[in-house]
Amino acid sequence: MQLRLKPKKRLLTRMFLTSLSIIALVGFGLAWMVNILHAQNSYNEETAQLIAEIPQVAAELREHDLIPDTSAWLEENNKQERYVMASCDSEFKQVWTSSLAVDRGLFDICERFDTIRSGVPPYYLNMADNRGYFAYLLSVDIAGVHYNLLVLKDAEKIEQEASKFAKRTYIRLALVLTLALLLLISAAYWGMQPLVRMRSELQAIIKGKSKSLSAGYPVELEGVTQALNQLLLQSSSQQQRYQNAMNDLAHSLKTRLAAVHAITDDATLDRQAICERIMDQVSQMDLLVKYQLKRAMLGRKGLKQVRTPVKPLIDQLSQMLFKVYQDKKVRFSVNVSDTLTFPGDHGDLMELCGNLMENAFRLCISEVRVSAKMDKSGFELLVEDDGPGVEDNLKQRIIERGVRADTQSPGQGIGLAVCNEIVNSYGGTLKIEDSSLEGACFRINIPLS
Repeated sequence: MQLRLKPKKRLLTRMFLTSLSIIALVGFGLAWMVNILHAQNSYNEETAQLIAEIPQVAAELREHDLIPDTSAWLEENNKQERYVMASCDSEFKQVWTSSLAVDRGLFDICERFDTIRSGVPPYYLNMADNRGYFAYLLSVDIAGVHYNLLVLKDAEKIEQEASKFAKRTYIRLALVLTLALLLLISAAYWGMQPLVRMRSELQAIIKGKSKSLSAGYPVELEGVTQALNQLLLQSSSQQQRYQNAMNDLAHSLKTRLAAVHAITDDATLDRQAICERIMDQVSQMDLLVKYQLKRAMLGRKGLKQVRTPVKPLIDQLSQMLFKVYQDKKVRFSVNVSDTLTFPGDHGDLMELCGNLMENAFRLCISEVRVSAKMDKSGFELLVEDDGPGVEDNLKQRIIERGVRADTQSPGQGIGLAVCNEIVNSYGGTLKIEDSSLEGACFRINIPLS
């Protein structure tokens, strides 16, 4: 069995290779163009130098009686050197050859040049003496006669100079590429630093040390960090919603289970009546489970397009609570019209009335009162008891999850928080006041619009 290691794909490697390829391509292209331009420039300089030496060339021509001795300026120019030179006619047939060219056996200079003269200078010729030459064409008029002169320069010296220039050019290019590589590495690691920072912060979020990505990222990453923060917030909100839903469900089922225990312990009921009432509580539990699951999925949002009768629900809850708190002999009064409806979901009203009435039955001394009405301002629900009431410094805090006013009795501090969340979802208010029964009064107002 062979183990094959597949290299990991790295964004940094791709960026390095792509950038270096582009820099190298551009660099070598520029070096190639510089060398060509240098060669052409050298050729042009040599041509200009030969043009400046035309009097000396003419002196050699006069020496061989190729031009008339009528120009006064020829008297002032003595021949100082010999040239590899040939004179060509209009069809580039060689009609004269300089003595130096004759000594080297170069009798076909014009013919060879004719084969390459349509190209781009510099013109390079390999001649019969096994030497390389650069050819320079001088079209001049001397003493009224037109001459096509070809002057050959030994290419070895020029090629050596060009080779040195090319070597210097590529050395400089290597230095530039090295510097570019160092700058590219620095820029790459500097540019990748925000991604390294993002990875560290995401690991901290996974370990629970942080809840969101920090600010201060580059503009190019702001959209990514904002989207990640929204995703994290949405995930956290959904997780919290599910957790709250489970806590709310447990709190709601607690009272129903207590009612089931009270029903089974009621000696006044026969077996059939016990089964009917237990099934009624089980049905209520089923509705609560469905209600809390819906809230966990959709969140708390008041549904005002539905209407729920208030009086039947209060009567049903009071019968259950009478069973749970039958030892207290609670006097219960209801001031609710038979036609009054709650502007919202049945489950929401059950949670509101169930939690408030259960608290009132549990904390009262002997009396609980529930009243509700509807007017132009909206729906109002009051639940009052004659218990110890709520201290002023706790009236705002006990609607928070986990905060309880009565630490002596069992509870988790969830019921009032659930009520407050539901009321807020409808745009209403939950106020805790003092009741005329000398206990607490929980007042809920929900606007119609």
